[in-house]
Amino acid sequence: MQVLSRKLVCFCLLLTFMFAAQLACAEAAKININTAEVAELVTLKGIGEKTAAGIIAYREANGPFKAITELTKVKGVGEKTFAKISDQITIGEKKTK
Repeated sequence: MQVLSRKLVCFCLLLTFMFAAQLACAEAAKININTAEVAELVTLKGIGEKTAAGIIAYREANGPFKAITELTKVKGVGEKTFAKISDQITIGEKKTK
């Protein structure tokens, strides 16, 4: 019985670590819209080369995006496209003073 309990605890710990690692990978896989080049941006559903170039042009003209929702100000990125990609993008770490 004690051996079975240890195996069960080890199995639960393994599942916990796997879940935590999966969450960390998902966050790391997000595309930073403040640093991404065209090649990265076109991997997002609904973003073609023209829109990707528009994202970079907007960023160069207005500075870094302050929130991912600001992406909807770029021509070619409407609410529907934003809804498709919002979980795949980031603006990076916010710096605190």
